[in-house]
Amino acid sequence: MLNILSNRLVRRVLLLAPVLVLGACATPVKPYDYTAFKQAKPASVLVLPPVNESPDVTATGSVLAQATMPLAEAGYYVLPVTLVDETLRQNGVSNPVDAQAVAPAKLREVFGADTALYMTVKSYGSSYKVVASETTVALTAKLVDLRTGTLLWQGSARASSAEGNGSNQGGLVGMLVKAVVDQIINSSVDASVRYADIADKRLLSAGQKNGLLYGPRSPNYGKDPVAQ
Repeated sequence: MLNILSNRLVRRVLLLAPVLVLGACATPVKPYDYTAFKQAKPASVLVLPPVNESPDVTATGSVLAQATMPLAEAGYYVLPVTLVDETLRQNGVSNPVDAQAVAPAKLREVFGADTALYMTVKSYGSSYKVVASETTVALTAKLVDLRTGTLLWQGSARASSAEGNGSNQGGLVGMLVKAVVDQIINSSVDASVRYADIADKRLLSAGQKNGLLYGPRSPNYGKDPVAQ
């Protein structure tokens, strides 16, 4: 009798398993509401110094330096970050927190940009774990209309050296040796800069699901497939 009940239970679990798996994997990502973005039609972006929540003091500069290219490629005029930084300093604003606290109307008055990009570095740098060394850069951002103070878009992105490390060849000793070697290499060449570039592109490139819309300088302007 117990064997019969056990067999029935096993059959039911096997029948339900695909349904449970599909249910877990089929959670849809809610489409971003681009109504305000489309109405604003921004053409220029002021990239403010990113607020750094990581312990690495170089994070702000690294992320900021590589944020211009994906925005420009998306079709926006991006104010030169060195000019922005110098202007802020001349006006007594010397750190990212203070820069991002300046009122949108004031930023509009000083820089004349349509929008400002507010970025935050959530994590940046390499960490050593017993059998792995990982370099991670995680970012969040929001785009605000400086003419009205309206939030147009927000998103997040992450890049990690562990993304392609799926195999455990070489056993435990091999993993330990690889972790030590990776840590030495990452520390000596500042691998975080590379992953900051990847994270910036993932976050700020246009044409992605729930990503930024194309700007007026792009041939794809108004043709965003994800925002129809």
